[in-house]
This record gives sequence, structure tokens and C-alpha cells, in this order.
Amino acid sequence: MRAAVLRGQEDLRVEDVAVPSAGPGELVLRVGAALTCGTDLKVYRRGYHAKMLTLDRLFGHELAGTVVEVGDGAASFAIGDRVLPLNSAPCDACFYCRNQQQNLCDDLLFNNGAYAEFIRIPARIVEKNTLRIPEAMPFEYAALTEPLACVLRGLEESNARAGQTAIVLGAGPIGLLFIHAASLMGLHVIAVVKRKDQIATAQHFGAEQVVRIQDVPDPVAAARALTPESRGADIVFEAVATPEAWQWAVQMARKGGLVNLFGGPPSGTSVSLDTNLIHYSDLTLKASFHHTPATARRAFEMLASGRFNCQDFLTGTATIEDLPNVFRRMLTRPADGIAAEIKTAIFPSAHTSQSVAAIEEPG
Repeated sequence: MRAAVLRGQEDLRVEDVAVPSAGPGELVLRVGAALTCGTDLKVYRRGYHAKMLTLDRLFGHELAGTVVEVGDGAASFAIGDRVLPLNSAPCDACFYCRNQQQNLCDDLLFNNGAYAEFIRIPARIVEKNTLRIPEAMPFEYAALTEPLACVLRGLEESNARAGQTAIVLGAGPIGLLFIHAASLMGLHVIAVVKRKDQIATAQHFGAEQVVRIQDVPDPVAAARALTPESRGADIVFEAVATPEAWQWAVQMARKGGLVNLFGGPPSGTSVSLDTNLIHYSDLTLKASFHHTPATARRAFEMLASGRFNCQDFLTGTATIEDLPNVFRRMLTRPADGIAAEIKTAIFPSAHTSQSVAAIEEPG
């Protein structure tokens, strides 16, 4: 079969590899669609991921597909089932799992290889984190579950609720997922963006107000001015992963507010924060990593409900053979004013889903 293999930093190759077979409790899927992801881009740029992926490994982790082989003991599924396998599953036995922190599991099992014709799903993921897809739901819509599950966990861990004011820093795929999910939950969302095209896109996905940092002398003051009585946001979600964005996020929160430092900067990154502001404003600083089986199910339910605008998150299509070029393009920002891709749906062959073929740019 054809599959993408990460061979080094910015060295992604499409190669012939063996079709996997299902061991006890495992499934083999024919990949229906896989999605590009900011995490995969970081792995591609750096050549590794601390937890998910090392070199010379099959690549990609957001996918959905059809069962073509069922291993002994995987009795819950049958050949022909349309399924969504998450990219990880916890052990449910370690200290963190027992303390309802499955995302921090000491033995969190990851699975990669979405950019391929077929993929093997390990038994633990089959048992704990594989869901059936309704017939009417396109594979590429279902594949949005993993990133949305991470976002929903961030919202839930931040105690987000309807009526609150939230600032979202960043309008890449994760920032837009935060904007859209928060707006669907009834929060008043202010987006802080960098590019002109991101203004309309953020509004399209639910931002009530948008600050473009190049248009204002002080992005912090401009964002705070849009909050009730200019006091700052109840919750600030940082989805940029730069030290400056972390610093701005802390300054944009109201007294007693919460800052979720969601973006993950490279290892060794240091940030200077105003300790006086944090202490005397009684701020809560937290970070959110990954997802849990429970948030994955809530994300899937949101996508399947029809309330979530899946279609407009999928702004491009490509085949596996095109994938190295797709990632090279993702490294280069388009000229300002030209809309960037949000997510590209990767199909094993020239097949293109009808749901994606008719997509127009959001906004």
C-alpha cells in the first residue's frame, strides 16, 4: 500500500509499505479520509514529537474509515463498519487515570499512520476509543473529532459557560475550533488575529468582535476595550504557542479570570510573566493537553448533531501522493489578504468526497 513516512526534519516521503494485518483485538481499516493538523505540521517541521511520533514512522493521526479486517476478540465491530478511531487510549489503571486525568496517562497509547491506504488500530484503542459513524456522516467530518475533543476538554477544564466573555488568541485551525465551539456554547467570543483574511474567517465561525494586531498600537488594550466595562475577559484561550501570546493572554484576563495556555511552544521555551499582575488579580493559569475518551465522545456528538459547521473547516483536498507538497505549502504563509487553508482532507486516491468538492471559502 502507499503511505506517508516521516524520515526526518521536513523529510516526508510517500512509500510502498506492507498492508497491516489485525492481531488479537485489533482492526484494520481502509482509510476513508485523513486531515492535516497543526500538530502534524509541528512534527514535520521539527522531525519528532515528544510523545506521539519518532522518525521512520507512519504519519498522520486524524482519520476515519471502514473496517476491512477484524482480529480475534474484537467482537464489537464487523467488516464494513464505518468507524472513527481516536489517535490514543489511556490504560485506566495508573495514578493519573484513577484520578480522572486520562490525558496524562503514564502509558498513553498513541497510534499514527492516517496518511495511508490502510491502518491498523491497536486493541486498546479499539476497546476504549473507537466509535461508529452514521451512514450519512462523511468520513472527513468524523475525522474532526480528535482536534475538537482537545478543544472541548480545554473549554470544560476552563469551566466555560454561556454568557461569559472569552478572548481567543489565534485563528489557525485550533483557534477557529475554539471560536466556533465557544460560540455554540453561548460564550461571547473576541478573536485576536494576525492576518487580514482571518478577520472574516473568525467572524464566520462565531467571533462577535475581532482585533487584528497590526491594526492597533496595543493589542492587549484593544482586546480589553471590547470586553464589558473594559475589565478583561472571563477566559482567555491562547492558541498561538509563542511567548508573546502567553504574555498577552495573561494581560487580557479580568481580575479573577482564567487563562488557558493551550498552545504548546517548543521544548526549552521560557516566558516572562508579570507576577504582581497574576497575584493581585487572582488569576488562574492553566494548560490543556490532549483529550480523553469522554471529551472525544462529546466532540463526536457535537459534530454528528449538525450544529457544528464541519464543511467550512475543510478548505482543500489532496491525495496521499500530494502530501509532501501539501506540507511544504503549509510551511509558507500565503500573501496577506489571500485566505489560508484551514484543514486539507487527504484521500487515499483521486476520489474526492462530494461534501468537500463543493466547498467555498468561508466568509
